[in-house]
Amino acid sequence: MFVIDDAGNNLRELEPFLRFPGLLTIAVLPGLPNSAEAARRIRAAGKEVFLHQPMEAVGGQDPGPGAIYMGMSADEVREVLARNLAEIGPVAGMNNHQGSRVTMDLEMMETVLALCRENGIYFLDSRTIADTAAPAAAKRLGIKIGERDVFLDNIQEKASMIQYVGEGLQKAQRTGSAVMIGHTWSNELAATLEELYPELIEQGYSLSTISRFMMGLDGEDSWD
Repeated sequence: MFVIDDAGNNLRELEPFLRFPGLLTIAVLPGLPNSAEAARRIRAAGKEVFLHQPMEAVGGQDPGPGAIYMGMSADEVREVLARNLAEIGPVAGMNNHQGSRVTMDLEMMETVLALCRENGIYFLDSRTIADTAAPAAAKRLGIKIGERDVFLDNIQEKASMIQYVGEGLQKAQRTGSAVMIGHTWSNELAATLEELYPELIEQGYSLSTISRFMMGLDGEDSWD
């Protein structure tokens, strides 16, 4: 599965991913001038929309508008998420933008995941930090979440992106699936994925969206 983050910043950067021939999940940042229009275009192109939910990071980087911060009450977190979902929605799920500090906190993640369950949407842990509490929160709530396996574009070179796709495919061969995250601002990524697509299909790989994959876990909707 390919997930493309950071939509909403720039419609021009988004367009090549909308033309991608296979299934994609594209995550849209809230509160930006192009956020709502980006989500509309993604749906119109037949791709899956996620909310790319900003969360506080350990390093103190600015996560952008509509963010969740440590110290917020559960009601404040719910208010932020409700506002962002209203702007970007309808969505199939959400994943975290930055968020290494928030995703380490069990109570905060229980609040986020409980709201996802209430809204019938899925959560994908971008795993911006190894010590994430999202899996433990999901277990306590009795739900399933997705997890990122590979970042595709930490290095902005085509050869590197192809290498990371290869790592994702090796994971898929071992376990049956892999979640690979890239970003709309990656200059080479859309063209690289489009170039690789026919070969992936020829080799027997199939692409899915996050929601289709999550619904297929255990042969049932993963919220049930």
